[in-house]
Amino acid sequence: MMNRIHNLFGRKKENILSIYFTAGYPSLDDTTQIIRHLDAAGVDLIELGMPFSDPLADGPVIQESGQKAIQNGMSVKVLFEQLKDLRSSTEIPVILMGYLNPILQFGEEQFIEKCVGTGIDGVIIPDMPLPYYKEHWEQLCRKKGLSNILLITPETTDSRIAEIDVNSDGFIYMVSSNSITGSNKAMDLQKGYFERIEKMELRNPRLIGFGIHDQQSFDNACSYSNGAIIGSAFINHLSKEGTSADSIQKFYKKIKP
Repeated sequence: MMNRIHNLFGRKKENILSIYFTAGYPSLDDTTQIIRHLDAAGVDLIELGMPFSDPLADGPVIQESGQKAIQNGMSVKVLFEQLKDLRSSTEIPVILMGYLNPILQFGEEQFIEKCVGTGIDGVIIPDMPLPYYKEHWEQLCRKKGLSNILLITPETTDSRIAEIDVNSDGFIYMVSSNSITGSNKAMDLQKGYFERIEKMELRNPRLIGFGIHDQQSFDNACSYSNGAIIGSAFINHLSKEGTSADSIQKFYKKIKP
């Protein structure tokens, strides 16, 4: 079943810009406004972070934004309430990214139904084991047209990458290094890793994330993939420059002049 992610990659093959930010940050009610402003600025894809108290892969910037969002009152339930009218104002592809524990507490089937009902196009759940996804999620996600995006790292073996390619739907999240989000060290480009993945000729398109923070690192990542994901740098911008349309347009122009 086609969704907005498939349509995006169907019409655009390169220089795709995906922006990650934490739902409920800087203020609880900023979520949908930021989505609209990112869409208006020209961003291709949005990854909306569901804050969690123990985010293993997140660097300090995203961790702090998540803690603030939780203090603001953000939860999975509140987020879906905020997103109920999402598709009345934007058609940009939106993905929810977060950890399995809050989803289990909310209810897995209910979570998938809410994603579909609010117009969410895909999910990224880094700590969900692939066998668990295949047993508990795959059938319902495919039936409902909800993409499951899986991650690979420089340490992921070729056989594992091939398995992930078969079970991913939408794109593969290509982690630039064995690092946490927001680490500029992550984009000390691992040329051998990127070239190895290119030679595999995977079925799914790829977006590179972790360490992308400016035009140079974005362009560099795009030379090895279909595009790149920016998170910590955007959250830093929101904390310093605010959430206005002008502020978000200014950030976009720094990445894509």
